[in-house]
Amino acid sequence: MAQPLERKLFLGPRLRRLRRDMGLTQTRMAEDLGVSPSYLNYLEHNQRPVTAQVLLRLAEAYDIDIRNLSSDHEAADARDLTEVFADPLFRDLGVARHEVAEVAESAPGVADAIVRLYRAYADRRRLAELGQAPRAEEGDPGLSLTPSDWVRDYIQSQRNFFPELDEAGEALAAELRAEPQGFVAAARARLADRHGVAVRVVPTEVLPDSVRRYDHHRRRLMLSELLGEAGRAFGIAYQLALSEHDAQLGALVERAASPDAPTRRLLKVSLANYLAAATMMPYEAFRDAAEKAHHDIELIAARFGASFEQVCHRLTTLSRPASRGVPFFMLRVDTAGNISKRFAGASFPFSRFGGSCPRWRVHEAFRTPGRVVTQIVETPDGARYFTLARTTPRVAGPFADEDAGLAIGLGCELKFAPRLVYSRGLDLANPLVTEIGPACRVCERAACPQRAAEPLGRTLMVDDFTKSISPYPFATV
Repeated sequence: MAQPLERKLFLGPRLRRLRRDMGLTQTRMAEDLGVSPSYLNYLEHNQRPVTAQVLLRLAEAYDIDIRNLSSDHEAADARDLTEVFADPLFRDLGVARHEVAEVAESAPGVADAIVRLYRAYADRRRLAELGQAPRAEEGDPGLSLTPSDWVRDYIQSQRNFFPELDEAGEALAAELRAEPQGFVAAARARLADRHGVAVRVVPTEVLPDSVRRYDHHRRRLMLSELLGEAGRAFGIAYQLALSEHDAQLGALVERAASPDAPTRRLLKVSLANYLAAATMMPYEAFRDAAEKAHHDIELIAARFGASFEQVCHRLTTLSRPASRGVPFFMLRVDTAGNISKRFAGASFPFSRFGGSCPRWRVHEAFRTPGRVVTQIVETPDGARYFTLARTTPRVAGPFADEDAGLAIGLGCELKFAPRLVYSRGLDLANPLVTEIGPACRVCERAACPQRAAEPLGRTLMVDDFTKSISPYPFATV
């Protein structure tokens, strides 16, 4: 039986860009990698494939994550450019998909520049539509990444996986769950005994605009009475993560080389949220429970004292090499189509400049509050995904309104669908498929009645969700 051919890896433009960013000559990099300058020249011009030995030497010599050199980044660049050129502004140019792919592959710097310029244009256009204009002292908005854009892109570049935090979360969870009083009580006691932090559940009048606040002077964590049990558990786990691993979180932020102080603060909050989830739902125990439960989200949530959204988000982080989970992606959207959260353990063509495609049933979930709706979708590149969606209330409590809440969309490549309880009874070999454009503008608005009837939506900026009242995990509070 013939053996399948190994896929050859050509990374010339990215290798050349890495060398130039580091200010190295071909001769110097060749010495560092233990190859000849002529061989390195062949690699940079895609005349030779990059071998595993060269990748390992790159990682050792320059302390880089070789995932950043993978073709997934080229695919992401190509998707971003495709979305840009789908704008009616460029309709007369007729830019072909293979041209977009060539630019993304051979000139990634040019691709990044085009996307950045388009982002600036899109931000200005959005402000104009809202009847707003930037103040003179603000300069040109959009010419640089907003903190939320930068943090989102950084987290996705790491595949939403931070092994150091998973290990720290597992260690802390083992100590807390060994206590007879249970996870939440043990976490509260640890905050009080080791860090002098008291936890108080307070009326909404005390926290009218938020669901969590930490009083540094009184060393008191205040949680809103609107938070359900899962929200309170996460709030306690978040504060414990900051109290016990502040130095480690700070080191990870420094390693990421964030561009400014607001971005560093937001990244630290995001990493602390990740650690809190890793403590509530420790990696191996959570992955094992998810597999045994066939990814029944409600069942998993009950076992870990978590919410539907907390479990969905945690499912996107299971990328440990020795024990990977299903590579899920996740989206959180409101009824207007505004996206306030999107994460992926693998590649998925999320929109960079608009909302999600209305053909995706994540919007239909608002018509059946509290029920899981499933769908098999196909993106413009021919990839197929199994997806599910369900609403979740914006604020927990006895008067929470699912209709006025948010919808969570979760999905994975179709090949993983048999591992999900939600796919039972479906013909996965010959499925009913809905074509969608996750980039939204990929399909023509005039030709799509769903799009004509739905608001465009957008990806929320940092101020949109830092000021919102949200009891959910991983939100910036």
